[in-house]
Amino acid sequence: MRILRIALLLGALPLLARAQGPQIGIQVADLDTKVNACTDFFEFANGGWRAANPIPPSMSRWSRRWQAGEQTKDLLSLILQETAAAPAAPKGSTEQLIGDFYGACMDSAARNAAGAKPVQPMLAKVSAIKDRAGVEAMIREFAAIGISAPFAFFGSSDNHDPGTVIANVAAAGLGLPDRDYYLKPEPRFQEARAKYVSHVASAFRLAGYDGARAKAASEVVMRMETQLARASLDNVALRDPAATDHKTSFPDLRAMTPNFSWPAFYERAGLPMSAINVTEPKFLAEFNTLLASAPVADWKTYLSWQLLATAAPSLSDPFVSENFAFTEAFLNGTKAMKPRATVCAEATDTFLGEALGRKYVEKYFPPAAKQRVQEMVKNLLAAMDTTIKGLDWMSAETKQKALEKLSTFNPKIGYPDKWLDYSSVVVTRRDYWNDIVNGSRFLVRDNLSQIGKPVDRGRFGMTPPTSNAYYNPRLNEIVFPAGILVPPAFNMQANDAVNYGAIGVVIGHEVSHGFDDQGAQYDAQGKLNNWWTTKDLDTFHRKTACVVSQFDGYFVEPGIHENGKLVLGESIGDLAGARIALRAFKLSQIGKPPMPDVDGFTPDQQFFIAWGQFRGDAVRPEQARSMVQGDPHPIGKYRVIGPLSNLPEFAKAFSCPDSSAMVRPVEVRCDVW
Repeated sequence: MRILRIALLLGALPLLARAQGPQIGIQVADLDTKVNACTDFFEFANGGWRAANPIPPSMSRWSRRWQAGEQTKDLLSLILQETAAAPAAPKGSTEQLIGDFYGACMDSAARNAAGAKPVQPMLAKVSAIKDRAGVEAMIREFAAIGISAPFAFFGSSDNHDPGTVIANVAAAGLGLPDRDYYLKPEPRFQEARAKYVSHVASAFRLAGYDGARAKAASEVVMRMETQLARASLDNVALRDPAATDHKTSFPDLRAMTPNFSWPAFYERAGLPMSAINVTEPKFLAEFNTLLASAPVADWKTYLSWQLLATAAPSLSDPFVSENFAFTEAFLNGTKAMKPRATVCAEATDTFLGEALGRKYVEKYFPPAAKQRVQEMVKNLLAAMDTTIKGLDWMSAETKQKALEKLSTFNPKIGYPDKWLDYSSVVVTRRDYWNDIVNGSRFLVRDNLSQIGKPVDRGRFGMTPPTSNAYYNPRLNEIVFPAGILVPPAFNMQANDAVNYGAIGVVIGHEVSHGFDDQGAQYDAQGKLNNWWTTKDLDTFHRKTACVVSQFDGYFVEPGIHENGKLVLGESIGDLAGARIALRAFKLSQIGKPPMPDVDGFTPDQQFFIAWGQFRGDAVRPEQARSMVQGDPHPIGKYRVIGPLSNLPEFAKAFSCPDSSAMVRPVEVRCDVW
């Protein structure tokens, strides 16, 4: 069945790319017409599909959108299988790198025969640590291969000079999803802590510890991580750019953490000892305290766990299974592991993403698709321009600044113009963990090499096959990788109503991130700088408070609801995205013959149904709980009914009475952009 599905995809995708002219409307079979669109649009738009397509055991949520992402991985697997099976390619070539990386990943016999041996040399180095200097040396060595314990160190655009890359040090080194899992008293967090301690002990036993030693080690890990968690910001606080903006001189950094040798760290990283942004000073202070107060033996245990946790997915099946049991089965409710071919495609995309992505783009992302999306982006930006100009609550002074910012937006579509050169990465089919280390070392070195230099604005922050999109406020760019530009988000055969209702809302969503509660703090140059009048900013905050209140009222189960402050930016994005995408759709029809109804649905109805079908996620209960705790995106149901229930255009399209569940009363209706 899997081979057949790949074959069908290979036959379908080139056809989609070649097709000319709009043909396809919404997926009528996906509807649940027993449900009134004005009562529950989420169920109406996509209930039929969910009923016929239960969540696969290897997934924690499922919809046509998530299905498309997995199908893209099938295509990546096929590329990798063909590459791995081809005659030996020149060392350092794309074909050699991705073929051997994938081949090593797929060699389960070798992985299982090796057991924990691949990480034993590094575990031995940790075990040999004798003093604090040894702890620091291992922290430096871990950082060089992407193990962020207990802090993360990386380069990114400077909040105050966004054209330059600055070093950052951020809180990290926790095995549970966030600080609340360590500190909150609710039963679900208590259960997670108990499961985590058991999981850590099991991993140590697999690495050769006896039962008593493994149990003691797990308790040390939990104790140290809890101390670090107490000094960490929660997920809501982390959303405020000002809360993580602490540009510091190198001498002041040393003064903040006198117990840690930053000169040695910088020397190992090959960096000039220049200014740095400390995202969480309180965390860094706690790290400084722990470095001096925690026994060296405890640090060795903590670092050993960080290594094991990082390596587990790349080791033998017992490690893989133990890792899955906690991180996927318990936390997200997933019932079974993904096929190994999918896992290895994901791993290749992670460590050699632009090499693999280049192959993907050549086969499955034609120039015509990029051109059509570029035209849509132009219309979305024009629609946002019209929206800003028409606001009755914003002063002319602030409008001018907003329009200036909009005019500097940089859309990036599909893939970078200049591809990353991986030829220096050493990859063989003999040692998968070593391939992971070498790939990670390259990515860390590549990132750090940018510090102190002008920002390379041609780079992408996601690999081309990624089924996602993003907005970067410091670079004021909106980015849409080729991986999301496939059905149901975007279809070369679909009519404009469907494409604008799906990928159009996604584009509008990313555009509006430049003006959400976070993006609105950055100016046209990408600086963290207030460009609002006091009155306008107060009005904006009142409007966003409406969205917070609305989403606080959405429960995923009794006693557990969405956190309005956590999902505020994404919910503003969905609300504004739907409104400006509809406006852009109307703009795209100027000068064209009137669009006909399709299957009895008007163009406006098709537009809204397309959004409901794109966001029609079925979600496992465990995944829903994880999302409301730490994900800034609401679950799919509320991403559909939340924004649309605020739009008079939706109510008009479906002739919804004011008393309908999908029509929020005027006095509580949210309207930001």
